[in-house]
Order: sequence, then structure tokens, then C-alpha cells
Amino acid sequence: MLTRSILSAAAFSLAACATAPSIAQDHQGNDQGNDQGNAAFAETGAQGRPVKVMIITMFGPEGQAWLDRLGPWRDITVPGLSPDYPAVHCNKQDVCVVTTGMGYANASATIMALTFSQRFDLRRTYFLVSGIAGVDPAQGTVGSAAWSKYLVDFSLQWELDAREIPAGWNTGFLGINTKSPNDKPPLDYRTEVFQLNPQLTDAAYALSRNVVLADSAQAQAARAKFTYAPANRPPTVIQCDTSSGNTWFSGTLIGERARQWTKILTDGKGTYCMTAQEDNATYEALKRAASVKRVDLSRVAVLRTGSDFDRPYAGQTSADNLLNYADQGGFAPATENLYRAGNPLVQDIVTHWSEWRDGVPRR
Repeated sequence: MLTRSILSAAAFSLAACATAPSIAQDHQGNDQGNDQGNAAFAETGAQGRPVKVMIITMFGPEGQAWLDRLGPWRDITVPGLSPDYPAVHCNKQDVCVVTTGMGYANASATIMALTFSQRFDLRRTYFLVSGIAGVDPAQGTVGSAAWSKYLVDFSLQWELDAREIPAGWNTGFLGINTKSPNDKPPLDYRTEVFQLNPQLTDAAYALSRNVVLADSAQAQAARAKFTYAPANRPPTVIQCDTSSGNTWFSGTLIGERARQWTKILTDGKGTYCMTAQEDNATYEALKRAASVKRVDLSRVAVLRTGSDFDRPYAGQTSADNLLNYADQGGFAPATENLYRAGNPLVQDIVTHWSEWRDGVPRR
């Protein structure tokens, strides 16, 4: 699956730039924290720098979309961050940007280091995950900006080689400890699916829905090869959900499994549209911090923008779609649209902090 973060490899230097539980809805409260952890935070965390908004990016160009605009910045080095991105950048509005490094391991390690650092007080912080992704042409197009309500881990499945699947199966993927691809698994890992605070997601969407998004001639040409909407239409801000996992895929059949898997894990409530690499790992790290009241999970928003299609157009092979993904021209508008779609939320929070300080305002 893809954070289309690896788009940077061709053009950027990373250094530079039992009973099955229900869907985790940890944003509703964090009463599970132990007293020892809370006491430790009372002694240390409250003395750190307060942050109103922490923007989480995964690689240089995603972060640069924000760093080029909201400065000047003060760099705060935090032990345990990525060696490629060792500092958090904060401005006078108490908006900060952190870059985790790509993939599950980097994302979780960085967010754990960040949230348990004594250098920040993150108890009232809003977290905005801001990254590019592959997009399902049935839900959006290159350049589209999607606010997610569900995060689904595509990689936590059993898998058979598709050439060896039983008769009657349409995929080699199935839930762990199930008998067929259509079964919902017991959520034994407890990271398979997360539900974000819908009030925050709706607020973010309302603030950004009419934003004019960036586009490119190359992206327009790529869209024109699709015969259906919204793939062949200009990008807009939308609401749909993210599938995450370290494997970058391309294909109609595997893309269909991403749709099906999202429906299975969300009990039919979620709609897959973006495929990225880090989000479930990032959220689980935030959840660990929330368990000792260092962060508030009701304040996490996820914005993904489409940099390339997750499957081919009619007449194109899946291999061609994957190997020539950069030809779709979505990288530049996708990185730009992280700022265009995300900044209305950021600015509303910092400008009207008295309304946001104690939680998402009801308007």
C-alpha cells in the first residue's frame, strides 16, 4: 500500500526535504490511563511547550508544503525522532510541524518519541496527519483531498498467492483466523481499524469544502483517460476513508479488496478512497500516549491527498500504472493541496482558540 511518499525517491533527497471487540473509538474518552503515568506527566509534560496544532507529515515535501508558508520557525530537537528529520518546527501561533519518516516503523517510532518528550505539552493539541496517497478513481481523482473518519489496516490479513486460491474465491486476502475473504476477523491486534472523532472530521470538511484545489496539465491528461467520474473530473475536497499498510500496490483486483476490507472492518460504514503507509501506526502511537493522558484522541484528524491512481484505466495494465505512476502528474498538486485543504482547519483553531481549547466547537 502506499503513502505515495516514495514519490520523493526520484526527485527529492529524504534528508532534505477473544470476543471480537468493536471498532476502536478511543476518541470518546481516555479514562484508562494509570495513575503512575498521569503523575509522571503532571510532573514533566505540563512544563513543556504548549502546542495548539501539531501537523504530522511523513517525508520532506509534505512537510515543506507547510514550512514554506507558516514560518518563521523555531526548531526543537527531540531525542528519538527520525535521523533525517530530528527537529520539530514551531511558530509563534503554537503550530508545529513534525516529519516522521516513511512507513509504519518510522511513523510509530517518531510519534512515540514526540508524545513522550518532556519538551511539549500536548494535552490540548490538535493533530493533523497531512500526507499524499493513492486514490480510488471511484471516489476521487489525482489532487483530491480526503478527510477520513476511519483508518483501516490493509496489511493485517492472511494472504495466499492469487494463483493458488480456492475455487470460488475472488482474492487471496482474508482476515486473520477466518475461513473466507468475506468474514470479519476477531480484532485480536486491536489496531486493525480506528474510528476518528466524526465531529472533528466534519468540522474540517466544512471549513475546507469550498477551497479551490491546485491542478496541473499533466494531471488533467491522466484524468482524461478514465471514462467515469469522479476520476475524470477536477479535484475537490471529499470525505472518505484511508487504508494503510507498508506495501505499495496497484491493480483493479487488489483495489477492490481494499474497498471490501474497509467495508468488512467498519461494518459497512466506511468507504475506502485513499491508500497510504503510516496512518494506523501513527494513530496507535497517539493512542499509547492518550492512555496516560499525554494527548487527547478526540483531537486527531487525517487528511490525505491523491497523488496517483491506485488502479489502471481501461486498457492500461496494472504494471504500467505502478511503474509509471509519476507520469500522472499528481505529485505537485497533491502536496500543494495538503496546505490548501488543511490550512482552514489550522487557522480556525489558532484564530478561535477560545472556542477550540476545550474541544471541537459546536457551530
